[in-house]
Amino acid sequence: MSDRPVRTRFAPSPTGFMHVGGVRTALFAWLLARQNHGQFILRLEDTDQKREVEGSAEHIIESLHALGLDWNEGPDIGGDHGPYKQSERLEIYKAWAQKLIDADRAYADPYTPEEIETFRQQARTNKQAFLYRNHRPENQPMWDGTTPLRFKAEPQAYTWHDEVMGDLSTGPEVIDDFILVKSDGFPTYNFAHIVDDAEMQISHVIRGQEFLASMPNYLNLYDALGIKYPVFATMPHIMAEAGNKKLGKRDGAKDVLDYLKDGYLPETMLNFIASLGWNDGTEKEIFSVDELITAFRLDRVQHSGARFDEKRLEWMNGQHIRQLPLNDLAERVEPFWPESAVGSDQDYKLQLLALVQDRLKTLADLPTITSYFFAEPTPDWTMADDNKQLRKLSPDEQRQLLQQAHDTLATLDDFSAESIQDTLNQLLEITGQKPGILFSLIRLAVSWAPFSPALDQTLAVLGKDRVLTRLQTAISARG
Repeated sequence: MSDRPVRTRFAPSPTGFMHVGGVRTALFAWLLARQNHGQFILRLEDTDQKREVEGSAEHIIESLHALGLDWNEGPDIGGDHGPYKQSERLEIYKAWAQKLIDADRAYADPYTPEEIETFRQQARTNKQAFLYRNHRPENQPMWDGTTPLRFKAEPQAYTWHDEVMGDLSTGPEVIDDFILVKSDGFPTYNFAHIVDDAEMQISHVIRGQEFLASMPNYLNLYDALGIKYPVFATMPHIMAEAGNKKLGKRDGAKDVLDYLKDGYLPETMLNFIASLGWNDGTEKEIFSVDELITAFRLDRVQHSGARFDEKRLEWMNGQHIRQLPLNDLAERVEPFWPESAVGSDQDYKLQLLALVQDRLKTLADLPTITSYFFAEPTPDWTMADDNKQLRKLSPDEQRQLLQQAHDTLATLDDFSAESIQDTLNQLLEITGQKPGILFSLIRLAVSWAPFSPALDQTLAVLGKDRVLTRLQTAISARG
């Protein structure tokens, strides 16, 4: 690890939505900074003007804020090492480029794309790897900014340490001359990020596995510029659910804001994304944000790819929902109540939340699990016909059981959950039915929902009059 003050960064390109891979890079950098009382910097790498998507920069900032990842310096708040958009740092790159030119470590590339393609074809014909450095112009023209500026590499073997991947090494054959500044005046990522990290005093560079192959060229440029290496940490790929390829849009990878709109909690997303390739060495799976800050270690990040399991995400979200204080949950679910709940008494809604909290997998489940508490449901006996247990009963038997339930519950003066449960247990003895049949039938008749909370509590909250009315409606609707 570095002996310098910890300064980490997240440096996305504004070329689309924030996916889980980008969030994980940001999260790990943020956790490391917060754990070490360091600084976390947001930088926008917008030098590829052709690929930039309008509104993407704002979307990145919104996504990070929504997840609770804050930064100490960035394009929206400033800082001592700005600007924090690469497109606003062009003069800085020119100054660093001039250092390389003065040291004879950069040259103007005079070749057209067609000439470069000819060189490639020659290498293929000779069954050799194509290297730009084999075609350096003998008489190098002065660089005037109208042609690409190319790095003059000094090939050598490298050995370096990666906090995740361990000790790595390569030979000189992989090092080549690469473009530093394009003909449009914008720097390449390969050049700009090294300059920016040096200027912003970044201590740890955390990034994806796709950059690993370029590391020898980066190290060669660090040496040419006289920049001390930061600590490197390479993240493994996040794999699709089948585990056989990198997760992509075609595999259902969504914008992180879409997960929040679908009822996933920000702390769930952070917990889940942190677990994609990292664990604390125990069986613990549910972490609060503060626990993540305390437990996170780069050397506990695994080398191999981590599988994205949406079912595990859903399970984890249910666990986090259960841990929320009721008033906190009430604030978060407000946008998710069914339309029929508009204008309902807040105490009644809190009572319902207490009832359904342990059944929610996402906040978006709320309408399905509560709508029948606010509006009269429409009987749908196909739900019974599709139920393996209930379809064993004939319509007459179903009507008879519901009538017995109606008549027995009608005798109750105390319609509390405890009293209802005692009565339901007596009904089991009287009818000789199993709970899976009798209780499921009653639950269906009063809710017509695919799932609901405990039956005794559901009936108690609905109240005696509504329960009896719905039972009678179900009986009449059974053809």
